Amino acid sequence: MKAEVSLEKKQVAQPLTVGSGLYNEKAGMLYGLLGVCSFSLTLPATKVALTALTPMTAGLGRALVAAILAALVLLIRRVPFPSWKETKQLILVAGGVVVGFPFFSAWAMERVPATHGAIIIALLPLATAGAATFFAGERPARMYWVSSGVGCLAILGYAISSRFGALHWADLALLAAVISAAIGYAVGGQLARTMGGWQVISWSLVFSFPFLVIPIAGPLLSQLQHASGTAWLGFGYVSVISQFLGFFAWYHGLAIGGVARVGQTQYLQPFLTILASWLLLSESVTLGAILAALIVVASVAKGRTAVVKQKA
Repeated sequence: MKAEVSLEKKQVAQPLTVGSGLYNEKAGMLYGLLGVCSFSLTLPATKVALTALTPMTAGLGRALVAAILAALVLLIRRVPFPSWKETKQLILVAGGVVVGFPFFSAWAMERVPATHGAIIIALLPLATAGAATFFAGERPARMYWVSSGVGCLAILGYAISSRFGALHWADLALLAAVISAAIGYAVGGQLARTMGGWQVISWSLVFSFPFLVIPIAGPLLSQLQHASGTAWLGFGYVSVISQFLGFFAWYHGLAIGGVARVGQTQYLQPFLTILASWLLLSESVTLGAILAALIVVASVAKGRTAVVKQKA
């Protein structure tokens, strides 16, 4: 009996490692990649929507559409109301991915090309890992931080070489978007382990709806009346895919693969966004943007093998 108790204590004291029995790293990566593919068109689609909408209505109006879809799904599935503890976490998620990131990124997209925004948004994996350390109790090894730091320096170097001083307000807005999303990803990924990813984004949207419907619904409907078909298409994408369905896969991947580990899949997002901006918006792709993106992805290739421990 004493031997069994001693063994049990020893097992509890050992840190959980992301990718071990509790987490399915490969499946988490696949779901994460699906989420990243969904999010990669967000900046170009937002820029298209801004041809008819203001940054406020484009950034926050998409949450109104997604919230209606989320409420219907929750009603059809007859999902019970979250606990008070879960509600507090969901409010934090909503502030990050329903309000913060959409608004700040839309404001920036009115002022800078989507290709430029894609490079700054590439800071998101590093910010997500930091948020995961604080909110989700994950502890990446030193190699993870070193490799991610190299990628971060490459991004900052690109921003400075691209007339950072002339675009500082838009860049600050993009950094605010990164911080907002990182917090929403870390808290939502942790919560998805018990609630399920689709419930996390659905409840976050529903909780945001009462605060957005009065100031946003009127201007949104008025501006959409005069919008072109392409503007409708762009707004529809960010509302249904970027703000709702994409999070189903994304939060599920974070839950089963670990926030910091799966968050690294976001380093592919600059490539996909730059490609989409070139194909859909005919934006020029500079050598500096390609070089920065290559350095970012190469620098974290080594970090992907670093151990990420999880507090029991």
